[in-house]
This record gives sequence, structure tokens and C-alpha cells, in this order.
Amino acid sequence: MKLFTLRKLMRWGCQLWLSFIGAITFYTSIPIPVNWPLELKGIARWAPLVGLLMGAILGIFDAGLQELGMPVLTRSSLVVVGWIALTGGLHLDGVMDTADGLAVQDPHRRLEVMADSATGAFGAMAAIALLLLKTAALTDLMAHRWLVLIAAAGWGRWGQVVAIALYPYLKPTGKGAFHKETIRTPQDILLGFGLVLFPSGLLLWLDRSLWSISLAMIVGGSAIAFLTGAWFYRKLGGHTGDSYGAVVEWTEALFLCLLTLLIA
Repeated sequence: MKLFTLRKLMRWGCQLWLSFIGAITFYTSIPIPVNWPLELKGIARWAPLVGLLMGAILGIFDAGLQELGMPVLTRSSLVVVGWIALTGGLHLDGVMDTADGLAVQDPHRRLEVMADSATGAFGAMAAIALLLLKTAALTDLMAHRWLVLIAAAGWGRWGQVVAIALYPYLKPTGKGAFHKETIRTPQDILLGFGLVLFPSGLLLWLDRSLWSISLAMIVGGSAIAFLTGAWFYRKLGGHTGDSYGAVVEWTEALFLCLLTLLIA
């Protein structure tokens, strides 16, 4: 009986590992050996954890540049470029496609425009605005930058999980359809929320006098993540893979802007 239970536990752990590797492969450009097995089913539940991992990588990169004496504006710009490189531009592409779709007055043509691989003027403007906001906000944030990066990437991907779980998917097929089919509600929302509390808890552990900032990070992060997904739902009537990416990027940018009021 014990051997049977141990085998079940090992099989379950193996499935979790394959799913996590699948999430790393899908959501990031981190190189994974091609001969490693992976599972893409249900990977959306791992998105917040992948975000925390990406934020930690960016935090280490930022700290290294600081040790080299690089000025904060240049450092922030390189971190934002590294942010894009880590995702392979996956979510930024969603920002541009969604902006192009929302620019169309006829709501029945929006999905058609979003599916077009060509980037329009509104998509380009949205990308420029987003990158400017991230770079400017990071430049203003001088303290606890590594924690800020971890928190921003985590909340952005928790917002994606909420959008997947709560709102209808607008296309029968597409790069985001399989996320909707396998999401668990409310388990995956609550799991992700618990994970993205980590940066705020770590900040509180490092300095208890910053409890108000820690609390504001939780309240502000969850509110921005939820409202961003709700706004796109209101405009589109649902979500697509592109709007999932837009939720990630805009939640990250707005969260960074919020923190300039609290930390800078």
C-alpha cells in the first residue's frame, strides 16, 4: 500500500514538473533542452510563478548593472529590453494587436484586425507608451528595485490567470484557447494569489516599518490586475490570446507607476 502511494506521489510530482517546464517554454525564451519532455496542458496555473522567476532574473541583472556603476536611466532601459527578451516579445505583441483591434470602430471587425500580423499605427503607439511608462517608472524607483521587478512580473501574470478564469474566450481556436479549457476556478486564481504575495511578505520581513508599502503593493497589485482584465472584457466582450498578453503588460506598467507614488 505504501509503495502504491509512493508511486502515485512520484507520478503526480513528475506531471507537475513537466507542466512547469511547459510553462517556462511557452511563456519565456529561457532555453530548455529540446529532448526534455514537457506538458502544455494546464500551464496557465504556473504563470504567476513564472513571472516571479522572471522578475528575479531581471532583479539580478539590474543589480549587476548597478555594481558596474551604470546610470539609473540606462540601467532601467536595459532592464526593460531584457524584460522583452525574456518573454520573446509574446505579451508585447498582444499589446500591439489588441490596440489595433480596439482602434476599429466596428466591434465585429476587431477580432479580424487583431488576427492580422501587420502592426498598425495604434499598435505601435501603444507599445511605445507602454515601454516609456515602464522605463520612466523604473528610473524613479531607486529602492528595492529587485523586489519591485519580482512583484510587477508576478501581478501581471496573476491578472492573466484572472482574465482566463473569469471571462469568455472569443475564438473557437487560437493560442489562448487551451488555457481557457484547462483553467481551474477558483483554485488557480487562489494559488496564483498566494504566490504573488511573496514579494510583499519579503519586503515586510526585511523592514517591518514598510508595512504600509507592503499592504499597498497587495491591494494595488490585485486591483490593477483585476481591473485591467475587466476593462479589456468590457471593450471586447471577452478575451483572446492577444488580450491576455495585453493584461500582463499593462498590469506590470501600471503597477510600476503606482509604486512611484509609494517608494520614490
